[in-house]
Amino acid sequence: MNSVTSTDATTPATDFEVHAARGPFNAAFFSVMGPNLEWNLRRHKRRVFADLPRTVVELGSGVGANLRYLPTGSTLVAVEPNPHMHRRLRAAADRAGVRLDLRERGAERTGLPDHSADTVISSLVLCTVREPAEVLAEVRRILRPGGTFRFVEHVAARPGTPTRWLQRALRRPWSWTFEGCSCERDLAAAVRAAGFARVAVEPFRLHTPFVPFNTQIAGVAYA
Repeated sequence: MNSVTSTDATTPATDFEVHAARGPFNAAFFSVMGPNLEWNLRRHKRRVFADLPRTVVELGSGVGANLRYLPTGSTLVAVEPNPHMHRRLRAAADRAGVRLDLRERGAERTGLPDHSADTVISSLVLCTVREPAEVLAEVRRILRPGGTFRFVEHVAARPGTPTRWLQRALRRPWSWTFEGCSCERDLAAAVRAAGFARVAVEPFRLHTPFVPFNTQIAGVAYA
């Protein structure tokens, strides 16, 4: 894969900006805060990530938070455009006993063949991409018939609620800090509109100090 040295360059096959400050910050943030986030999300992840196959494609693998849900000896095809995440991701895969096929690409263009994946997973990723519909179309393209897209994502709160007000008030600094992350997307509607054969979605709420992050969904979409 190509290396990126310029602070305003983009990685191959993605519009992701490799930023000299945000990239390292997010890698460090999710390394430090990962255990706390997993503690809050674990029940929902255990449900939707149960019984994963031996090879899984993950969009936005980050520093490897979801490796714990893969069987030892399995393969993770990790689509992760932020090179600052890669060192920690490789180390986490080694500790988990998971073979890592790391691809420095965006979720919009994974480079994988049509109908080549049994399962695609994501967590806290669709909030960061520029066009969720484009990413979901890519997921459908690479999934085999009957394959599953399993996701845990944070979404917009109901209109008129204090959480929704805070999401709107903080949208610009939040987006800048967390690599374009938006707290204002109806991702359940986006997945339902993406053309999957069937979609099951459960909304839930976390209780963390990161209030704009607390409204979430977990679900499975079937190709």
